[in-house]
Amino acid sequence: MRARRYDPAETKARVLAAAHMLFSRNGFANTGTADIAREADVSEGSIFYHFGSKKALLEELGRRHGEAMIEAMEEGYALEDLEPAITVPRVLRFVRDNMIWEGSEPDCNECGPKSKMAQTADAEPFYHAAKEVTTAWIKRHMEAALAKRGVTNVEIDLAASFTHHVVGDAIDRWLCAQTQEEADRIERETVRYVRAGCGYPLD
Repeated sequence: MRARRYDPAETKARVLAAAHMLFSRNGFANTGTADIAREADVSEGSIFYHFGSKKALLEELGRRHGEAMIEAMEEGYALEDLEPAITVPRVLRFVRDNMIWEGSEPDCNECGPKSKMAQTADAEPFYHAAKEVTTAWIKRHMEAALAKRGVTNVEIDLAASFTHHVVGDAIDRWLCAQTQEEADRIERETVRYVRAGCGYPLD
């Protein structure tokens, strides 16, 4: 048997990597903590010690997903210099390139596009955690960007919540686009809408 290591940071990293892989391959319900422990080469008890529960482990993956999305949006820019023409395209491509569940292609039907991931009850803790992180970032970004431009007439709490919902819908529609022209139109109109909500003048 391989020797187990007990460095806390390394153990947590191995557990998160194993959980990410197994949840995406087998689904949350079909993955037990014993499966994760075997894959990570740690004791099952260490999972509960570091994370408390399988659900809390999924929530931590969601937070880290949100943090990675934020890093992708911010790359190369100060917070106050970011604007929707930069962040919206980056979010769209980040989501496309970082689907968390295997077989998670968007469900594009006559009722409108909707990500299968968002419809999966098992994934709710993941997405709630990611939403909490990203919505808090949207608020910080709006505060910085609006302050730089001297805009004071925006209700930031509401605008941040609305922006999260708008971009979430745009992601589903963009992923379901049948042509590059349609995808470009969705991206362009999303940028325009978010710019208006953030107090930018319309083009």
